[in-house]
Amino acid sequence: MTELKHEITQLFEKSIHQHIDGLDFLIELVNIFRKNKNSLLLDITELIELLEFDYTYKSLLISKISSLELKKRDFDQIISDVGIINYNDFLYEVKRRLIAKVIPHQAPPESLEFVLNQIFYARTDSQWIQHIPDEQIVRLVNLLGGANVYADNSNNHPISEILYGLEVLTQRASGRAMEADVSKMTPEYRNFDNPFIGLLQEMDGIIQFIRTQNQPYLESSDINYKQINILLQQCDKYIDDAFGNSQKLGISMKVNQSLLRLRQQLGRIKEILPYLILDDPSKGTEQTIAFIKKLISINSNKTDVSTLINESTQSIAYEITQHTAQTGEHYITSSRKEYINMFWSACGGGSIVAVLCIIKVLMAKADTSIFGHAVLYSLNYALGFTAIYLLGCTLATKQPAMTASALVSALERKTESKEERNYKYWSFANFFSQVFRSQFIAFVGNVILAFPIAMLLIWGIDTLFSYNIASTKWRGLITDLDPIDSPAIAHASIAGLFLFLSGIIAGSVANRDKYNSLYYRMEQHPILKKIFGKEKTKKIANWYKKKWAGVISNIWFGIFMGMTGSIGIFLGLNIDIRHITFASGNLALGMYGSDWRAPNDMIIWGILGIGVIGFVNFIVSFTLSLILAFRAHKLKLYELALVSKAIWALFLLSPLQFFFPPKKEG
Repeated sequence: MTELKHEITQLFEKSIHQHIDGLDFLIELVNIFRKNKNSLLLDITELIELLEFDYTYKSLLISKISSLELKKRDFDQIISDVGIINYNDFLYEVKRRLIAKVIPHQAPPESLEFVLNQIFYARTDSQWIQHIPDEQIVRLVNLLGGANVYADNSNNHPISEILYGLEVLTQRASGRAMEADVSKMTPEYRNFDNPFIGLLQEMDGIIQFIRTQNQPYLESSDINYKQINILLQQCDKYIDDAFGNSQKLGISMKVNQSLLRLRQQLGRIKEILPYLILDDPSKGTEQTIAFIKKLISINSNKTDVSTLINESTQSIAYEITQHTAQTGEHYITSSRKEYINMFWSACGGGSIVAVLCIIKVLMAKADTSIFGHAVLYSLNYALGFTAIYLLGCTLATKQPAMTASALVSALERKTESKEERNYKYWSFANFFSQVFRSQFIAFVGNVILAFPIAMLLIWGIDTLFSYNIASTKWRGLITDLDPIDSPAIAHASIAGLFLFLSGIIAGSVANRDKYNSLYYRMEQHPILKKIFGKEKTKKIANWYKKKWAGVISNIWFGIFMGMTGSIGIFLGLNIDIRHITFASGNLALGMYGSDWRAPNDMIIWGILGIGVIGFVNFIVSFTLSLILAFRAHKLKLYELALVSKAIWALFLLSPLQFFFPPKKEG
């Protein structure tokens, strides 16, 4: 006797000698098979053979199942509610599902959901049940007296539950699709019939037809069934069009959740509707088993959080990265003229950062609290970064978060042949070389001006006021750049994270304003037009459209940068930020502050640290942005390996192309 058969026998014997509730018996029986859930093919032959050769065991199992009265239990809520987003609040839905993982929601004891919760409580249960061969399940069901929900022509409770679940789903979906915030996303349907209205009418017709006829099912040739499938396709297109319009209309998280809920409801209708179709009455048992498996699968996956997050954030991520992609195109140079302009733009950014370095050293001397220093530093950074942005200068590290999405957009083109795919990856490699040399010259421009301007400013202050502002801080300014003996790499990573978040904020603000039609509302504001006139009001609206998201992004980037060190002190954590351009300016201040007596090895490590800090700033922000862009564009991460090969091949062929524009364009 095998171990599996021995355990099953022990369970039956225990149940004969002791009273075990029908539900508890099935829980223990399923637990025995759950141990083999990793098997590619789960075999229940031993259970079947045991029941065939021992009538006592067979009668016992039949009585335990009968005691549950499964055919009388309600399960319409499994169809209409379970696994479908309940709320438009994304965070609340995530929290609700996480809590349900720890303390599972329990349905009323008289419902089928309660039974499934108790027996098939593990999320993997639906997977190993699928591994049981269908012929074995049919054999077991027939042995136990059969289960065919299509055989009952009068007062058929299971079919009534399916019909009611579908009716609730359709009414909810149709009502939500007609609400203003959702219909706003599909202006092209404004003068046409909404397909959800037709879906509601057609579903009502099918439900009434089944309830009044003698047989509790339809045939696939039924005209009503064909018609409702067409309407379901039209409703799918309605939702796709709504998501597609988000590029020009924007989208809020609540509307995103509403559309996702509509998509889930339509998906559930398409999952359940086929179980009302039965072309061959002799297949009723097989279809009943398939339906039970579907209910188990729905119920087992109702607390799935990862899928919820992936589905909920995809559209929002796309809209955010669309903005950064459009902005990022301005950071990519393709010609020698653009390359030179980028250099001078970066020089301007480096000059402003040098001033910010001086101001921060002076602010550090202010007699105030930790919070006071945090506010002062944040104000310094925020105003400085905003000035760099509005003056058209470039801060090199802002580029990676913006250019990543523009890069990924180059991979979106669908290709069929191997030659087309190779061409796509080769084109991407060339595009990447443009991005890389743009980053390179921006780094050079920032660093090459931040150092001498900072040196000139501290010398000017010392000359005019006989005060060396860095005389007491020079050692810290230089040693903080050391990539070995200081946490410079970790602090540079934090700055890279903030650079990524600032890109997210820019895209989020632009998307929010687009969805709320703020540009148009400002342009048509009656009071503004009265004060400034139509043309000036239009210019104000255009400025807001082009610049406001960037301004907010830079302000928040400044707050992140200014608050980090103070928060670290307050929490007793060694956290701070390191930024390549500020590192260059701080090195100049440290060297002058030491009265040129700083040890050579300290300066050398500081210079190396600037390069390392710049690389970490770049790689962290670029990697995070690239992952988000791949996620938003639904691209597989394995394509990174393919494009990496193409980039490496191009680098071996033409390494200078990654640092300087080619002499001949194209």
